[in-house]
Amino acid sequence: MTMNERPVQTLDMKGMSCPMPLIWARNMMDMLAPGDTLEVLATDPETIRDFQAYAGSTGHDLLEWSEARGQVRILMRKGLPI
Repeated sequence: MTMNERPVQTLDMKGMSCPMPLIWARNMMDMLAPGDTLEVLATDPETIRDFQAYAGSTGHDLLEWSEARGQVRILMRKGLPI
């Protein structure tokens, strides 16, 4: 994890293909307070690119992303509305 960043919620989307991880994560982000962190676990490698674009268009912070042994892990902090 990023320094002292602990997810408030974890969304397990392993086995789901894009765009489902992003759709579910968007809904979850809507429920979080600004500054809260969401962890997303997925298996579709395209998820990383989707979340990079999503973060760029929403003002959320994409803190960390990784892919290892067929699993994608994304850590995103909710930003203030733009």
